[in-house]
Amino acid sequence: MEQLPPVLESGATATQPTMSLGARLFNVFATPGEVFDQIKGAKVSAANWVLPAVLLIALSWLGAWVAFSQESIKQQVREITDQAIEKQVQKSHMSEQQAEQARAVGAKFGSIGTMASAIAVPVFAGFVTPFWWGLILWLVGTKAFKGNFSYMKGVEVAGLSGMVGVLHAIVRTLLILVMGNLFASPSLALFLKQFDPQNPVHGLLAVVNIMTFWALGLGALGLARLSGVGFGKAAAWVFGIWILITGFFTGFAFAMQALLAR
Repeated sequence: MEQLPPVLESGATATQPTMSLGARLFNVFATPGEVFDQIKGAKVSAANWVLPAVLLIALSWLGAWVAFSQESIKQQVREITDQAIEKQVQKSHMSEQQAEQARAVGAKFGSIGTMASAIAVPVFAGFVTPFWWGLILWLVGTKAFKGNFSYMKGVEVAGLSGMVGVLHAIVRTLLILVMGNLFASPSLALFLKQFDPQNPVHGLLAVVNIMTFWALGLGALGLARLSGVGFGKAAAWVFGIWILITGFFTGFAFAMQALLAR
């Protein structure tokens, strides 16, 4: 009895060459359409999001270690901590003794908080973001576009798009070392003379990042290939959702700033 070939998901072809994991990780920069076409018809592979996450965490931690080994960065962290404490002291009308205690606590834990953030943020970005954006891609693709693909396919697309984040970790580390600025990034914030992490406007400028747009574009392309719709239609949804999310958090930051300023 003749053996039937394995059934592939919709959109795959039997003659489509298999692309190795390493090839997918690099080709997502050069020929992302081919990468997404292949994963659409292949079996679900956790490596498509796990390895980008591990690379992102490893390179981000390495970059943080290199950055915080620079005296200029250490001094910047101390200055930011001191400025934040002084604002709190002035607003709270503390006594001189209380102010000194606050400064001592800030000097002790300010750098620790910054390092903790540098450790935690890459973990969140690597292991949470693919599932969050994978959910968005799956909901838009299957509900709005009537596509037929599993949730984990959306996670794979989001994970492979996250390779841009790996490149961003490298570029950002180089910018920090060259400019001696902990907040240097390929964003509009690069044009600020002095970045204030407590200023929502500065935070918004930091969000307008060329690497972010690149990753969103890859996610939109992956959504288009999984759903069988045009790139423009998929991009309108992906960028639109990103704008709504960014706008919400920016508005929340402005509201909190206004509330705390009272």
